[in-house]
Amino acid sequence: MTQLTLPDVETVERAGLEAWPGIEVKWDGNWVRRASGGYTKRANSAQCFDPNDDVDVEDRIIGASSWLVVRGVKPVFRITPLSAPALNEALDDAGWDEIDHSHLYAMPLAAQEPDAQGKLLPLLDPAFLAAQQKLKGSDEIEMGRMKALLAVMSVPATGIVVYRDGEPVASGLMAISNGIVITGNVITDPSRRRQGLAAAMMRTGLNWAHEKGATIAALNVQADNDAAKALYSGLGFTHQYDYHYRIPGAPK
Repeated sequence: MTQLTLPDVETVERAGLEAWPGIEVKWDGNWVRRASGGYTKRANSAQCFDPNDDVDVEDRIIGASSWLVVRGVKPVFRITPLSAPALNEALDDAGWDEIDHSHLYAMPLAAQEPDAQGKLLPLLDPAFLAAQQKLKGSDEIEMGRMKALLAVMSVPATGIVVYRDGEPVASGLMAISNGIVITGNVITDPSRRRQGLAAAMMRTGLNWAHEKGATIAALNVQADNDAAKALYSGLGFTHQYDYHYRIPGAPK
């Protein structure tokens, strides 16, 4: 059997852009700005998709930052291997800090064994939202922002909740773009970790994605989250590339 080749950085990043969109999106050449009321950095940031798109970087940094601020979002750049070197240099010169160093993991997708007590739910289903809120401890303001973002997702997507004794113990969501399923919002009951519940939730969602025709699975994980990296490696994911975020540094 021929081994499926994993997609390149741009293919994965564009799938992520579609699977986890901004409520408001504006392109500036091959730079994109996204604003979503502050719910997640990924959906409230600017990002360059072409290393060669390096014209007027200083002015474009100011333009993107102003655009985000006007929408009530702090200036953030998502830096991936696609970012123009001149963008990184300009952010260095301006004293922007690096935060949230992270990895992109991916794997070819095969059929999975769903959990017997796992449920697939529409993203705005009250049961899915309640599970996410309970497991995250989110307040109503954060849930309102989350619902606003979920409402604009237009690709095939599902919420996943795994129950034990009638209570939600693990949850996440998955969305498919161009044959790539992107996972997000993975959360487990803190009192029931190390019981295989996150893995059960992942397998339940990945099986859904496989049945929907996805051939690749991808997700983001912070570099310092050793437990999550072990979970995803155990499922077959492998490291593909690194990325991080940049925010304005404190005045000196």
